[in-house]
Amino acid sequence: MICVSIAEPTLNDCRAALKGLELAEIRIDKTSLTLVEIKELFAEPVKLIATCRPGTRPDEDRMAALIAAIAAGAAYVDIEVETPAAFRTAVVAAAREKGCKVIISYHNNSETPLRHLLLQAIESCFDHGADIAKIICRVRNPQDCVRILSLYESRKNVIALGTGELGVITRIAAPFLGAPLTYASLAPGKETAEGQLDIKTLETIMKLVKIK
Repeated sequence: MICVSIAEPTLNDCRAALKGLELAEIRIDKTSLTLVEIKELFAEPVKLIATCRPGTRPDEDRMAALIAAIAAGAAYVDIEVETPAAFRTAVVAAAREKGCKVIISYHNNSETPLRHLLLQAIESCFDHGADIAKIICRVRNPQDCVRILSLYESRKNVIALGTGELGVITRIAAPFLGAPLTYASLAPGKETAEGQLDIKTLETIMKLVKIK
């Protein structure tokens, strides 16, 4: 399944972006949404992933935003593997109570580590309560793509993708290899990660290879 990553600034913009979508990730960290607006948005009749990356909001605000999204009906919540224990415990507990799936993600914005280190990262994600482990690494050469895609033979419920221009192939190949979802942007210029294809382009490719 294709998940569209949305980073529109306002509630109305986010609602407009959701029209016609089956699954979307709301990058709360890139919005100006209040807690009330988060609850309104995640009550929409679309499967939504709540994500709030560190850097723009204090941890207590990020935690409150994610828990509000879960309470309102988020289908998934995505937190980083390095999230402080108290933060992680509270969010995972809220997710379990509401039947929200937990994605725990490892991000490396500078390189793709050796395979045994990536496997360790996957296990760490599951050890911390993940239903789905997500591995996102910077791709610098074709061998990095091979290493990332090889992770699909290690376990089920893994999303392994590469960022950067060379990482595009991982986003296309992921559904073939067992990823529960892959990510696309809403439109050209709306990317939330380098190397994201827009939804129309990715859908076209999926149709050509008969993958939905």
